Amino acid sequence: MDFKKVVEQFKEKKILVIGDVMIDSYLRGNVNRISPEAPVPIVSLQKDEDRLGGAANVAINLIAMGASAIICSVIGKDKSGEKLNELLLENSISSEGLVYSSNRQTTVKTRIIGNNQHLLRVDSEQTNDIDSKEEDELILKVESILNQHVDAIIFEDYNKGVLTDRVIQRIIEMANQRNVITTVDPKNRNFFSYKKVSLFKPNLKELKEGVGMNFPFSDKQSFESAVALLEERLENRISFVTLSEHGVYIKEQSSQYYIPAHIRNIADVSGAGDTVISLATLCLTAGLSIKEIAEVANLAGGLVCEKSGVVSIDKELLVKEVEEMQEQ
Repeated sequence: MDFKKVVEQFKEKKILVIGDVMIDSYLRGNVNRISPEAPVPIVSLQKDEDRLGGAANVAINLIAMGASAIICSVIGKDKSGEKLNELLLENSISSEGLVYSSNRQTTVKTRIIGNNQHLLRVDSEQTNDIDSKEEDELILKVESILNQHVDAIIFEDYNKGVLTDRVIQRIIEMANQRNVITTVDPKNRNFFSYKKVSLFKPNLKELKEGVGMNFPFSDKQSFESAVALLEERLENRISFVTLSEHGVYIKEQSSQYYIPAHIRNIADVSGAGDTVISLATLCLTAGLSIKEIAEVANLAGGLVCEKSGVVSIDKELLVKEVEEMQEQ
């Protein structure tokens, strides 16, 4: 595999990201005293920052690798929704798939950081399922974009209500009719709604909870039985399981590979799953083998864990790491 050439191909790829988008807001400052009103620290605010989060972080990773990304989601017709739109524009992400609803609130997660310590998180959100009118609007938006050219769809589920059973099934149906690749980063609520997708990427905990089995990872026989149970119910083409410090596992039909994790100085695992699904999807659109897909996505997920906070992948660094891996 000439990964530089593969990355060149990414520039031609157009990927649809469907799911729960949000704003990650950060309030940072110093703590020098405790409040006289209650035994809590007083943060002297020095910096506030808003970043794209949730499904939009997947889109940021796609853009970082040179691909085009379109976000499809339902957000509130509110100030936070306007802010989210601005952030999408700043990050060169298309918002043509957004549905604005007066009945919903745009999700904002506000983290308060004092002396580089995470002190508190405040979530402003709505997690009930979108209603049938919002489902209709979202499905129509996706259909209209699919009637142009799209290379793949990523379902990025955060259990915030955008990906309902009906939305998932209808969009997979439309994608399969058009031979568009579908990949999934699931959550437990709609775990078995993603029937007949190209690639399904749970982590080990999600896999065990989904199929109702409990076993240590060292029990390979039980692990592989859990994957077989998953595939029996989902009829998915590729199963890709992230295994934290054990690396990743990938399977298609009778071919399977365990790819070990690389030794790294882990600073923060936030957002690693978003990076893994982004790279796995791009590599799948570029026609890489399942082993190559797993190796590249595994490297990418590890690289973002070396940085603090939710960060996107560094393209040049990934190319360098893939080349070094191939020389070993």
